Amino acid sequence: MTKYVARVLVRPKGEVRDPQGEAVLAALRSLGHDVAEVRTGKEIVVTFSASDEDSARTAAERMGDQLLANPVIEDYEIQVESPTGSRVPSR
Repeated sequence: MTKYVARVLVRPKGEVRDPQGEAVLAALRSLGHDVAEVRTGKEIVVTFSASDEDSARTAAERMGDQLLANPVIEDYEIQVESPTGSRVPSR
């Protein structure tokens, strides 16, 4: 088994209101920044073991589907890195 690091980037879907993003937008504008839009999200970093890169990507996608993102209101993106620091290609 080899260790992998998955970065799960979770963001509200485009059609879902983002109150935190709206607050950040207002704050940036009050500071004088010419900002058109802000969408907030979260990054979840998971270190785990898998037998190979394909298994690691499958496991990370299951984590996103089952727990880390709410598919009703959120989209997510998975980035998996091998122990050497190289990124496993996205599907």
